[in-house]
Amino acid sequence: MRVAVIDLGTNTFNLLIADIDPEGFDIVHNSKEGVALGMGGINEGRISEEAMERAFRAFEKFTGICNELNVVNITGIGTSAVRDAENNEEFLFELKKRFGIDIEIVDGLEEAKLIYQGVSLSYQFDQTSLIMDIGGGSTEFIRIEEGKELEFLSANIGVSRAIQLFPLEDPLSKENQIELINWFEENARELNEFDSCEILVGSSGSFETFYEMVHEKEFPKSLDNIRLSREEILTALNWIIESTFEQRENHPFIIPIRRKMAPIAALKTKWIIEKFEIKEIVISPCSLKEGVLRRFF
Repeated sequence: MRVAVIDLGTNTFNLLIADIDPEGFDIVHNSKEGVALGMGGINEGRISEEAMERAFRAFEKFTGICNELNVVNITGIGTSAVRDAENNEEFLFELKKRFGIDIEIVDGLEEAKLIYQGVSLSYQFDQTSLIMDIGGGSTEFIRIEEGKELEFLSANIGVSRAIQLFPLEDPLSKENQIELINWFEENARELNEFDSCEILVGSSGSFETFYEMVHEKEFPKSLDNIRLSREEILTALNWIIESTFEQRENHPFIIPIRRKMAPIAALKTKWIIEKFEIKEIVISPCSLKEGVLRRFF
C-alpha cells in the first residue's frame, strides 16, 4: 500500500511517501516546503491569514505529487503552531474543504513519542542518548538509557517563537545569546531532571544543515545515521552563531528557510551539548514522519 505523511511543522511542511508492507517500508518520495506557519502569530496563539495561504499552496503542491504517485492514504499531522492556535479549527476546516484531508493534532508528548519511533527505525541506542528535534514552535527531547524508562519533554522554545519574541541583533550579540539561553532554561526546566548523556541524536532538519556545513556536501539520501565529533559540530555552530544574515545567505549549504533562524538553532544545540556534556553527535535522517509510518506496519 502506498501512503503519504504530511508533517505540518511550524517552519517547514514535510511530505513523505512510502510503500508499506508487513516488514516495513520503502521510501518513494521525500520533500519539504518552507511555509513559516508560525510567522506573524505563534506567540499570540493564532495562524495568520498569510501563513494559511502559504500552507494551502504547499498542500496544493503536495496533493499534486500524491496524485501523480497514486497514493491511497494521506495522513496529516499538526504540531506546535497548529495545536497552540486558537483559530486552528478554521484552518483545519479549510484544509479539509479544499483537499479532503483530515489533520490530526498531536500534543507535545505524542510528538516526542513519534519522533522517538521515527529515529529508532535507524538508530539502535547502544549508548545513553538524547534525541533532540529542533522545531519552529517547540523542541522535543527524548532521553534513552538502558534499563530505564524513556524520558520525554516537549518545550516551547522553537526558533520561530524566539525570532518573533526577541529584538535580536545581526549578528547575535553576547547579550542576545545570554537572553536566549536564559529563555531556553526557563522554558525547558524539566531538562534539569535529565542526567548527562554521551550521545546527542539530532533528528533531521537543522542537523542535516550542520552536517552539510561540516562536509560541504549534500546530506545522504538514505536511512543511514551520520556521526560528527563534538569539535566538528561546534566549529559549525560557532560560525552560524557569529555570522551575519548576509553571510548565511551566501552560504551554499544553508537552505533559505533556515537562514534567518539558524543562529537560534545553533545556539540551542551548543547549549545542549555543553549542558549534557555530549561527546559525539549522531544525525538521524528520521523524525516524526517516519514515526507516523510505523503505524502502518
